[in-house]
Amino acid sequence: MHKRSDKVAEAIHELVSALLVKGLKDPRVGFVTITAVKVTDDLHLATIYYTVIGSDDEKKATRHGLASAVGFIRKEIGKSLRMKYVPDVVFKYDESIEYGSRIDKLLKEIGTTEGEHD
Repeated sequence: MHKRSDKVAEAIHELVSALLVKGLKDPRVGFVTITAVKVTDDLHLATIYYTVIGSDDEKKATRHGLASAVGFIRKEIGKSLRMKYVPDVVFKYDESIEYGSRIDKLLKEIGTTEGEHD
């Protein structure tokens, strides 16, 4: 049995991903991927996790662009999902992919150095 918050999170994920593909009018928002959406059980807060391909400056610009688009995104969620209360939206940079890449790199380095000592 799925919780309602899970269904709402899935719907928000699809909607926000589609909005980003169509393109927000904000030039600061670069190549963004929505990695996850978590909605609180009371449906009052939606945390949208995202990653960005680009430099640190591009990541920073995207963060500001997404923050300024929160009102528009909430309005679109309200229109699309027809909920009594539209959740507040918070964007958080998903560091897990970078973290995973770093671990991968370290493991490869360890494997390389171990191979040299055989």
